Amino acid sequence: MTNQILLSGFGGQGILFAGKFLAYDGLIEEREVSWLPSYGPEMRGGTCNCSVIFSDKKIGSPIVSNPDILIAMNLPSLDKFESAAVPGAKIFVDSSLIDRKVGRDDVEAYYIPATRIASDENLSGLANMIMIGHMIKKTGIMTFENVERAMKKLVPAKKQNLIELNIKAVELGYNY
Repeated sequence: MTNQILLSGFGGQGILFAGKFLAYDGLIEEREVSWLPSYGPEMRGGTCNCSVIFSDKKIGSPIVSNPDILIAMNLPSLDKFESAAVPGAKIFVDSSLIDRKVGRDDVEAYYIPATRIASDENLSGLANMIMIGHMIKKTGIMTFENVERAMKKLVPAKKQNLIELNIKAVELGYNY
């Protein structure tokens, strides 16, 4: 079983952090894992995407060209990657920032106003983890029980105060 995940958005939206979070879960589950970040020279505000692959066999290439799970955090990302998703893919759209619907009928589309929820819940900057929580719920790609374990491995010691906020954001998305 192999899952190819592509997370995409603007730099500064936590795309790489969210991808790394998923990769840590794969390591906890002792799966084969690949995490490959990609971003433009603009950094914050520029384009950014992250490929994550989970597999029960060796991974030949870390590049996700045709995702079966796509998270789009902005319109340019949805415009760029929607057509690359495989038939039957699950596409997660931050409907706070993207005002159009997925144009394909051979995929499952989920719309979650992650940026608005993050703002309403005073979790600025954590829309990425709200999206991850919703994706976890709809795909079953990881268990909710592993969220805290993966978060504790990912968040550095000097930022331990952010663990609970990130877990809360994942939980909000999971229960949306």
